[in-house]
Formats: sequence, structure tokens, C-alpha cells
Amino acid sequence: MKTISAAEANRHFSALLRDVVSGEVVTVLSRGKPVATVSPVRADPGRRDAARGNLLQRLRQQEAVGGCQWTRDELYEG
Repeated sequence: MKTISAAEANRHFSALLRDVVSGEVVTVLSRGKPVATVSPVRADPGRRDAARGNLLQRLRQQEAVGGCQWTRDELYEG
């Protein structure tokens, strides 16, 4: 794990991101104390799909409120 000051992270943000893309985990320090950790995103498609399914299920259970019967032309009027 790499550490970097907040000032250095600010000055060299692009380089910091390149390190993270290559798998490095970077801890950002402010006045010598850790304030943030920047790490690569770990894709978890199963979790994302489960969240999407939960959202759709919840939306299907809710009653539509304030619905209007707009036509396509009305939506695109200028």
C-alpha cells in the first residue's frame, strides 16, 4: 500500500489514478493522518444485478402517482 499527502495527491492526481488502475491501493494523508483510501473498483455483477432486481420489485409494488396520459407530440413540443 502506498501513502501520499493530500497536497501531492492534488498535484499528481493523474499519476495517482494510473497507480490505482494498475492495482495499487493509495492512502491519502492530511497533516499526517489518513483521510481517504483510493483503490481499484472491484466489479461485482451479481450484486449489481441483485440491486437492480430489488429496485424493480419495489417500483412494481408502488402505485403510480400523478400520472398523465401524454402523447409523444406533447412530450416533444418546444
